[in-house]
Amino acid sequence: MINIAIDGPSGAGKSTAAKGAAKELGFIYVDTGAMYRAVGVAALQRNIAPDNAAAVAAMLPEIEISLRFEEGEQRVYLNGEDVSKTIRLPEASMAASNVSAVPAVRAFLFDLQKSLAAKNNCIMDGRDIGTVVLPDAQLKIFLTASAEERANRRYKELIERGTPVEYDTLLAEIKQRDYNDSHRAIAPLKPAPDAVLLDSSDLDLAQVIEKITAMAKEIMPDEKA
Repeated sequence: MINIAIDGPSGAGKSTAAKGAAKELGFIYVDTGAMYRAVGVAALQRNIAPDNAAAVAAMLPEIEISLRFEEGEQRVYLNGEDVSKTIRLPEASMAASNVSAVPAVRAFLFDLQKSLAAKNNCIMDGRDIGTVVLPDAQLKIFLTASAEERANRRYKELIERGTPVEYDTLLAEIKQRDYNDSHRAIAPLKPAPDAVLLDSSDLDLAQVIEKITAMAKEIMPDEKA
């Protein structure tokens, strides 16, 4: 199987670019965030408090999470049920935040992520995919952009949604997030030694996707390229 790992700081556009490239290549896009949301939904379905670490850990053997590529879109299944819409609800987001702090959940999803990569051509994005989850990925990309550009993108996005926000506040938050992610004790954010650095500061989404797919095709067998 061909595995592509995309890491990078918050706001670099990893998920959007990974989804687009996966669609172009016919790969599965492994949304690690959606996995945590699915575990949160499983807890809610069982009336388990998502912050009850022991109960959440005990639940894990009862659940099966899978990602499927259907009609050009990624679908998330929990025990055979399509929960792609459910995991986007506010309560699922809150639950995901809680269960992600449970070590057993992280171990459970790590195994699942490794299994998906072993069985499928996939693109997986995150902050420690190339360094921890898929250290043997054939292609590792560290997608970044200047803090100022990432803050500007986020600012425009929120303003378009009608959410008032200060640019300087966003910039400070992004810089703090970068510091926290790169200095955390477990799996800190950093490029894998063999990762390709892709700076998207001066690129639009289409250009980023084009560069990722071009790099991917270079490592693909001739019959798939």
